[in-house]
Amino acid sequence: MDQIDTVQHESITTREQLDQFCDTIAREDWIAFDTEFVSEDRYRPELCLLQIASGNRLAVVDPLTMPDTQPFWDLISTPGRTVIAHAAREEIRFCYRFTGKPIAGLFDVQLAAGFTGLEYPASLGTLVSRLEGKTLAKGESRTNWRHRPLSRHQIKYALQDVTELRSMQKKLAARVDQLQRQSWLEEEIADLQQAVINGEEQENWRRVSGMSGLSPRQMEIVRQVWLWREDRAQAVDQPPRRVLRDDLVIELAKRETDQVDRIRSVRGMERRNLARLYDEIAAAVRKALEVPEADLPKRPRSNRRRFSNLLAQFLSMSINCVCRQHQMAPAIVGNMENVRELVAYELSEQSSGKKPYLLQGWRAEVVGKSFRDLLAGNLAIRVADRDADDPLEFIEVNRP
Repeated sequence: MDQIDTVQHESITTREQLDQFCDTIAREDWIAFDTEFVSEDRYRPELCLLQIASGNRLAVVDPLTMPDTQPFWDLISTPGRTVIAHAAREEIRFCYRFTGKPIAGLFDVQLAAGFTGLEYPASLGTLVSRLEGKTLAKGESRTNWRHRPLSRHQIKYALQDVTELRSMQKKLAARVDQLQRQSWLEEEIADLQQAVINGEEQENWRRVSGMSGLSPRQMEIVRQVWLWREDRAQAVDQPPRRVLRDDLVIELAKRETDQVDRIRSVRGMERRNLARLYDEIAAAVRKALEVPEADLPKRPRSNRRRFSNLLAQFLSMSINCVCRQHQMAPAIVGNMENVRELVAYELSEQSSGKKPYLLQGWRAEVVGKSFRDLLAGNLAIRVADRDADDPLEFIEVNRP
């Protein structure tokens, strides 16, 4: 055991130690954990540290000193316990990468806080302060977690990310249960995990910036060059945009040519690291040019029509009113774009197809009915308390 300012913890540096530790905590009904990683210069984030709390055990696991950390990911992807984390997107991604499965029994304290009226998205420090009355140490948010040996201060900083998670989880779970929102939280966590998994599995070429206005053929060029870029980035273990910037992908699509000399003439393509890749890029463009017209990407269909921007702004502000009445953080419910989508859907003469974000799942219960009643004129908003942070409230309209 090491002691860092009265914090007792185990330092796990071998696979054998990790096996033994996981075998022991597998009998506990909860595990809290966090990760430290470096992502700036890699295709995928590199796991550099694991901090784990479970029962009366607290450990720092060094992934850089062992072949893999598989036992831990196998443990938390197996049902049978509550797994506690904060803002767990990257932790979900690591678990899926190592096991092909989501985290079983995940309780994300950041999401839970949003369902109880606390700030969302709230930093760990904010939640510890609000729920535990403590202040977390600062100063290591930009540390290089690859560097060894880690200092005592770095280890202390890393450990504080997990030491309060169990206590906060118990308090938040009790509040969620009191508000009868356990199913909402479970739904949101399941959606978060599925979104992360989809991001790992699905082609995300439509996220290339600058896609607006491209023709179907040009969109196919973006797709094929994006696929090439992903393969290349993975092979050299670099971020995809470091292999080829988005703006260059768009410019190649607009030129619609697989001629190497014209590819070379695109400003920015003269970089030395790209010169030896012209033929590969040209092959990707050629593949797109050979795709039959019927198989080209389709523009996302939209049932939107023009509507008053003032109406959307008004409804967007009313989210705060809805959330105040439900004791929820507005940001967890939706944003202006979600409101625009809902308004367009409701005003469409053919409201068919996939329902808008605010009419799905628990959001339909919280927001959907109120917004529909507002649009129908059956609900109004008035100033209830002009001195309050949220001075508005809904009232039913009594029609003659």
